[in-house]
Amino acid sequence: MNSVDFLLTNKDITYEIRTEIKRLGRSIPDLIISKTDVGKSRNYSRNFNSSVYDRFKWLCGCPIRNKLFCFICLVMGGNQSAWTQEGCVGKGRHKATA
Repeated sequence: MNSVDFLLTNKDITYEIRTEIKRLGRSIPDLIISKTDVGKSRNYSRNFNSSVYDRFKWLCGCPIRNKLFCFICLVMGGNQSAWTQEGCVGKGRHKATA
């Protein structure tokens, strides 16, 4: 079971199921995310590095949607933001990082 996709598609799940998902831990797949930035003299390519999961313990990924989400917000029903609804693929700030 992919907990991110499960939580996104099943809004009315019980507290017991949410607790079990939390116990199982966040999904930390190696995603295929890349972005090309245009510089003054050349283009720069950035690729997803799974070490980001070590830096941000609240971060989780969904291989089905190929995006990053806030695990805490998904499990606990947090704020309705890109981190809980659409997912993020670029550099974005989240209140959990502040």
